[in-house]
Amino acid sequence: MAKRIYDFDTVIPRENTSSFKWDYKPGVLPLWVADMDFRSAPCILEAIQKKVDHGIFGYTRTPDSYYNSVINWWGRRHGWTIRKEWILPVGGLVPGTSICLTALSGPGDGIIMNTPAYNAFFHCIKDCDRILVQNKLCYRDGKYCFDFEDFERRCQEAKVFLLCNPHNPSGRLWTRGELERLGDICIKNGVTVISDEIHCDIVPPGSAYTPFASIKEEFRQNCVSLISPTKCFNIAGLQVANIVTANPELLKKIEKVMDWWVYTDMNQIGEAALQGAFTEEGENWLDQMNAYVHQNYLYMKERFAKEFPQVHVCDLEATYLAWADFSALMPDTKELQDYLIDNYKVWINSGAMYGDDRFVRINVACPRATLKEGLDRVFAGLSAYLSR
Repeated sequence: MAKRIYDFDTVIPRENTSSFKWDYKPGVLPLWVADMDFRSAPCILEAIQKKVDHGIFGYTRTPDSYYNSVINWWGRRHGWTIRKEWILPVGGLVPGTSICLTALSGPGDGIIMNTPAYNAFFHCIKDCDRILVQNKLCYRDGKYCFDFEDFERRCQEAKVFLLCNPHNPSGRLWTRGELERLGDICIKNGVTVISDEIHCDIVPPGSAYTPFASIKEEFRQNCVSLISPTKCFNIAGLQVANIVTANPELLKKIEKVMDWWVYTDMNQIGEAALQGAFTEEGENWLDQMNAYVHQNYLYMKERFAKEFPQVHVCDLEATYLAWADFSALMPDTKELQDYLIDNYKVWINSGAMYGDDRFVRINVACPRATLKEGLDRVFAGLSAYLSR
């Protein structure tokens, strides 16, 4: 049977839908916050509709079919064997991160993070009364890599390493060798790993990510993985995610914090959406979405090369968030971000919020027409900004 072909070109209006992305600044074209402008896969919509048609939304328990969906997806797509007893459902990876930080470290403990980094991680560490220990990524020849020597030094100051695999905002897809070296250093120095892998399924055709916990048994026992279908299937508003660890002692500590916070199971709609996503049809939709997003990225990269060759667009190895180096044009992109919003009604993120203000982050997960319009405004605004 021929595979179904999905439509990613149609522009679906999102204004006045309580969209954080589109309604936060009405009238501004958003190429910033990390959600997609594509309708979710039909298999997800059908699973949700089945729940809606039943019409009763009382207290719920997480069914075995939910756990089986998670286990089968990661085994089939990523070769990572997960057991039901390792999985703790949670309503999102940001609260999941705070739960794990609280469980696996104490007030005043150091938390290693590679910077630049996802902005919410800074808040999680601070709000949990932990101390940020920065291991700055090296930016060489237009690409990020780890400073392993500095990482090992930082391990002397830390209890936990908060890993982002793949990496947001740089778009790096860490290699197995890189992850193995990090993991070995952590074990040597008694540092527990919390690995946020929310972007794991957003990779270009022909690429594959390595789950950190799948590399070897020592890593499984020293790691907590945070996984979710929300980014790759555009269901972030449904708040569905999982904390996964094979180590019963780590699991017990996390469960204790969840009990303190009276953290109950996720909602029925989120559960249904995950089970709809982790199917053969969901995988087909995902592969087509990844191919479309990759073509969007290539389109954007080509336009920058032609119109502003001074800007280096980093290779997008994973995620749908392109990371571009503006340092040849300006030392700080925060003012540019505000100028474009105010004068050209387009929003791209300055890298300042992620820890490197030389860069901007641009979301390319949208119909090509939306991306074209957004880039038209960016380039017109950039020209005006530089000629002031």
